[in-house]
Amino acid sequence: MKFPTRDIARELARKYSTMTHEELDLLESVLVPMKFAKGEMILSEGQICRNIMYVAKGLVRQFYFKNDKELTEHLSVEGGIVMCIESLFREEPTQLQAEALEPTLIYALPKQKLEEVALHNVNMQILYRKILEESLILSQVHADLVRFESAQDRYKKLCKLMPQVVMRAPLIYVANYLQMTPETLSRVRTATLME
Repeated sequence: MKFPTRDIARELARKYSTMTHEELDLLESVLVPMKFAKGEMILSEGQICRNIMYVAKGLVRQFYFKNDKELTEHLSVEGGIVMCIESLFREEPTQLQAEALEPTLIYALPKQKLEEVALHNVNMQILYRKILEESLILSQVHADLVRFESAQDRYKKLCKLMPQVVMRAPLIYVANYLQMTPETLSRVRTATLME
């Protein structure tokens, strides 16, 4: 499970910003590959998030504890971004945790290094901004999903937005992410299949 760093730099540039060969070199120099086994913690409560993490391979769950209950905040597969935005920018310990649900390969973009290169490069600034924008939009989409949609519509939208997550993530986490019980999710899935 190894991806050439250059390919990842190209993928990021394609997705977020146009780059010259020199800028790709610069982006490649920032990327740090990190491997995690299934079940391994990528970020634990109390740590400071110092990286924006791009999922090259695998499945990642971000979660936190509230009243002794685990709540799934985000699920990411290949091409997804993982970070604890408040911890990243305030440089404070996080309450959000990240766990690999499959063998996972992440390419970290250390915030400090990314900001240093972005200072002198417009396309790196655009890449940085677009990653943050995408992350904020995804958070808003999730918040609106659980706030305004019925259980069935939540599930249907998730199937449309993140089909790989629905197929690969354990149902308990999908249900938790959609803020419903596994039993409700099971009923909703059955009803959706029968339509």
